[in-house]
Parts: sequence; C-alpha cells; structure tokens
Amino acid sequence: MLWDLFPTRKQLGGAPANFAYITNLFGNIGIPASRVGRDSLGTESLQQLSRLGLTSEFVQQDSHHATGTVLVEIGDGGQPRFEISEPAAWDFLEWTPAWQELAGRTDAVCFGSLAQRAPQSRNTILNFLRATRPGAVRVFDVNLRQHFYSRDVLQQSMQLANVAKLNHEELPRIMQLFELEHRNDEDSARVLLLLHSLKMVCVTRGAEGSILMSPYASSKHPGFRVRVVDTVGAGDAFTAALLRGYLAGAPLEEINDTANRIGAWVASQAGATPALNAASLEETLAGIA
Repeated sequence: MLWDLFPTRKQLGGAPANFAYITNLFGNIGIPASRVGRDSLGTESLQQLSRLGLTSEFVQQDSHHATGTVLVEIGDGGQPRFEISEPAAWDFLEWTPAWQELAGRTDAVCFGSLAQRAPQSRNTILNFLRATRPGAVRVFDVNLRQHFYSRDVLQQSMQLANVAKLNHEELPRIMQLFELEHRNDEDSARVLLLLHSLKMVCVTRGAEGSILMSPYASSKHPGFRVRVVDTVGAGDAFTAALLRGYLAGAPLEEINDTANRIGAWVASQAGATPALNAASLEETLAGIA
C-alpha cells in the first residue's frame, strides 16, 4: 500500500487498497494487508482507508521505514508511467499471528510480484499463501515494474496460485524468462495454464479487452470504449471482478464482461477508488456499453 504522487495531486494507491475497495463495492469483504510508516503519509493512509470503508486492522506500522510512494506520470491514452520509491515500509511485511489467523479464514487472497521485491516481504507473502485453507483461491496478479521481478519469483508465485492475471505486454516477457516460445496471447496463456496446473489464466489487453482461459473453456472479450481519464487502478478493479465471478462459479463469458465493465468504469474516472454517484454499482456498470 502506497501513495500515487501525480503532478497535481496525491492519492492512496497500491493493489491492496484498490482491490479491497472494489471488492467491497461488489458486496464482499475486502481486507487490505500491508505496511505503512509511522509518518504523516502513514497516518493519512489509515484515515483514507476509513473514509473508503476499509479496515486497517491488518495494516502494519513501521517505525524505521517510510510509507511507500510512487511518482506517476500520465501519458498518451491515460497510460501511467511509474517511478517506485525504494525501500519502503511495504518491503518489510512481518509474518504475525494476526496475519496467520487471517490467512486461515480467508476465502481468497490476491498477491503480486512487485510486493515480493524484498526478501522479508516475499517470505511473509509465501507464508500467507501456504497458511490459506486448501479451498481458498490464490490469485497471482503479475505486476512487472521497473527491475523489481525475477524468474524465480514469477515461477514460485505461479506454482502457489490457482488463478494468474497478467497483461499483454507482460506475457511475452514472462514467456522469455521461462524460456518458452510466445506465438500469440492465447497459446501462451494455455501453456502457462498447463505448465503450472492453474485453474484460470487471464490476459488483459488494454483497450482490446481480455482473454480468459480455463482447462475446459476460453473467452475473448473486445473491451468497452470509454473516455479514459487515467488507467491507474483499472487492473485492480478488473481483478476484483474476476475473483468475484470465479468464486460465484459464473461462466467465463459473464466473468469477462463484468471485469471489463468495472475496469472501463475505473479508467473513465480520476484515481483508482472512484466514488459511486446516486446510482448503484450495478446501474453504473450497466451504463458502460
């Protein structure tokens, strides 16, 4: 969990807060588990979580390391460019009895590759995943940022996950790291699915929609055309919808449609945690066409 520092504003960001916020909008209970500094941005983080209706019970506070920040520049088409501070409090996640208890009762956990850039946080995340119940869903949301990833992190994460999500730019880089041929998105998704015994692989393709692949079916969605303000958090929103549909046992086509709708809605708003207007989430998403 960190702060996105835009040229003219700052906003609480990072996958834990973004994902948990959208999860709550869907009516489930999203719980961010992360670490912030005992500094002004850390205090603001906890206050902002409260305003978003999220618990901060599992957000650790660090007296020695600063709350994470990311310099964000918005380029053409609303695409962000990131410069991520290092080190940050989230590099020092602690494996605690409270987190172990949380892992044991969760229905699903979403984790990424960026948060594993430092050994301590990587070990904590691996402990969390191994402490989940056998029936829990473990979603690996790949986020290749700067130089903060490795073949070992990616392979081990794939092995511990049962759902993997990545984008069309990350897919060929991962195939190259794994020393596998990348011919097209569908073939590569199928290779990863079989290689790591995954239950689902998702490839997001920006304005071109997404591909979902399971051992028994596949779904390709063209995406929705919206006026893009910025795409920060759109991927996290997509993942939250993906997981919601997966937990509900929805067909791939339905999961794909809802995930693209929520991603398009967030991309059409400023920031990763937009507020609903008078309309419900269902009514808001129905207006995306």
